[in-house]
Amino acid sequence: MPGVPPVNRSPLVVVGSANADLVVRVGRRPLPGETVRGGDLAVHPGGKGANQAVAAARLGGRVTLLARVGDDSHGALLTRALREAGVDFPAFPYGNRPTGTALIVVGPDGDNSIVVSPGANALLSPADIAEQRERLAAARVLSLQLEIPLDTVTAAVGAAGPITRVVLNPSPPTDLPAEVLARCDPLVLNQHEARHLLGVDTAPEEAAVALLARGPRSVVITLGAEGALVAEGDGTTTRVPGEEVAVVDTTGAGDAFTAALAWRLSEGDGLTPAVRYAVHVGAEAVSGAGAQSLSPRGRTPGPAVTDG
Repeated sequence: MPGVPPVNRSPLVVVGSANADLVVRVGRRPLPGETVRGGDLAVHPGGKGANQAVAAARLGGRVTLLARVGDDSHGALLTRALREAGVDFPAFPYGNRPTGTALIVVGPDGDNSIVVSPGANALLSPADIAEQRERLAAARVLSLQLEIPLDTVTAAVGAAGPITRVVLNPSPPTDLPAEVLARCDPLVLNQHEARHLLGVDTAPEEAAVALLARGPRSVVITLGAEGALVAEGDGTTTRVPGEEVAVVDTTGAGDAFTAALAWRLSEGDGLTPAVRYAVHVGAEAVSGAGAQSLSPRGRTPGPAVTDG
């Protein structure tokens, strides 16, 4: 139709959350009912969906993010950061909710505790997905997380094309519909998330095989400083080793891992080479402050550390 811009068909489409991360560093984490003194408050663009989209774009990918923000200063911050990173970020109408917010406390060892207020993320709906069906059907890879409504995740998987590869990080963890699990290739999760889904603490290889039995086509379990475990659909497993780095802030490290993995898959890499690259990229994420701390482009594949 004349005057209507064409839909951008990115090889990688991310459907997920966009948050403002409010971060404070502390000498030690407070006990229940206790107040401790922290450092200066820092505000960073974040949210699992936005983190993954920005990281993949900075690594060199052509990426579309489907997410909702509010009509407020945090929404403006996120929109600016996404577009400056080169992410295609189609605008949805503002709802009556503020932009999602994550309250993050970072301890002296770089580990963090996070409380998320969903805000506008809760408004991302199956109707929004239906409006973007053309983008989803044309994607080589669809990357998802669970900081948006589960029925929206299910709708996005249903809208994906028959050859679209679905990468899903079940965070925060919850039971997934069978039709979603059946499209995951891979299901990407850390050991805490695997434990939650399985209800038992077991060795990563055993956990991966148990997760495969639930329906995904492949599974990747991140192992912190030890790297990651790849489990193919036939049950074979491969360990990808990690590398020690100076940890500054683990916020968003798992998102950087998933972004790198999804991007390399969209470029045609096999699963294990893509995981090897993703484990390498995780090192830069934990070596800088903020969930979107990756600098643009120029990664050399190799091992690294990620918190998953």
